[in-house]
Amino acid sequence: MIRSELVQQLCDDNSELSVADIERIVSTFFDQITDQLAANGRVELRGFGAFSTRERDARTGRNPRTGEVVDVEAKRVPYFKPGKEMRARLNV
Repeated sequence: MIRSELVQQLCDDNSELSVADIERIVSTFFDQITDQLAANGRVELRGFGAFSTRERDARTGRNPRTGEVVDVEAKRVPYFKPGKEMRARLNV
């Protein structure tokens, strides 16, 4: 499912809300998750899962097009851990 499909599904389920209102809600939801992760926080949605960040060490990589060796800087990357209920529903 992509973002526009999510908005459409929410519109179908909530006909009393306008498309603009639902898009604003979805944007706010994703923005809040992103802002919390950027502040090195964690977002936990019970029954769904938890979003957090992980540290990646600096390393030496390779440009796949040229084969040139490049230095890759250390960075934080987003990480999602599914909740117990989600894992149970996926493995029925």
